[in-house]
Amino acid sequence: VFSFEGGKTITATLEANPSHLETVNTVTLGRARAKQYYLGNTEESRTRVLPILFHGDASFAGQGVVYETMQLAHVQEFDVGGTIHVIINNQVGFTTDPVDDRSTLYTSDLGKSFNLPILHVNGDDPVAVTSAFELAAEWRQTWQTDVIVDVVCYRRFGHNETDAPEYTQPVLYKQINKHPRTEAVYAKSLVDSGAATPQELEAMKSSIWKEHEAAFKEADSFKPSEEAEWVATKWEGFVRPTDMSNSHPTGVDVELLRKIGERLCYTPDGFKVHNGLKRQLKKKMEDLEGGETIDWATAEALAFGSLLLEGNHVRMKGLCETGPIVKESKSEPPVDVCPRCFRPSK
Repeated sequence: VFSFEGGKTITATLEANPSHLETVNTVTLGRARAKQYYLGNTEESRTRVLPILFHGDASFAGQGVVYETMQLAHVQEFDVGGTIHVIINNQVGFTTDPVDDRSTLYTSDLGKSFNLPILHVNGDDPVAVTSAFELAAEWRQTWQTDVIVDVVCYRRFGHNETDAPEYTQPVLYKQINKHPRTEAVYAKSLVDSGAATPQELEAMKSSIWKEHEAAFKEADSFKPSEEAEWVATKWEGFVRPTDMSNSHPTGVDVELLRKIGERLCYTPDGFKVHNGLKRQLKKKMEDLEGGETIDWATAEALAFGSLLLEGNHVRMKGLCETGPIVKESKSEPPVDVCPRCFRPSK
């Protein structure tokens, strides 16, 4: 709950977002609609409950549920009085470049189908971003329609702790690694304009860090409340998959897995491998020989190899087809590895 001058308060509720891209959209709007219903289901109740959806640039353009949800925006039984869509446009979808994930110039072009206002704003300019958000909120409250804020920015690190973007977007990340952080860009503008001194900014930064460090230390002794909001109880009649059908053995001999692993880590003579990936392949081979610390990605690759040996077709598509080996050249494009590389020699 956020409190403001004059006694006004705003209650912000964060939905539990599953890893399935954009699935949370309909859940959020359904919850907003329910709250509006219990507030009287009037035009005034629409202004008291505001759904805000955060999207990635690739998922906004690529996931059909985004379009399907927008298509319901003014259908009487689904109308929530407009949604603010915030696109965190870091110009990459995991490892996919914009040119490979959509057919439109802007990721936000979907909004043109519904005549929505679209605000493009530089993510390195906090003042401009704030102004865009304020305008979006005013528009939604006044006209009761969706509005899109396209925050054009970049992703400094990988999609997750195992993603090294220097492999798949080497040229882009050479530029990103040279680029100052947003905090530094904004701090410089404040100092240059005379709005703040370096000492004042450093004091603010130090104060925030102390607050974060204190919270981090308190996490060690934190105990969650027994009165949790989440539904953790087992539903009556809920069964496990094994209660409905038996699992059939699909394992193969460990020596066969090691042979598959050898082909997985093999690189042809004369093929230059990225130094970081070379270390990964060496470590992967050591893990395969030891047989004790096999990660999920390696296990999946071994499974694909065993399926290929049995004559089954394996089609790599989507995130799975990310080029795992890159050349070191001026343009440094990713190089796809043929599925045949999984097939061990007889």
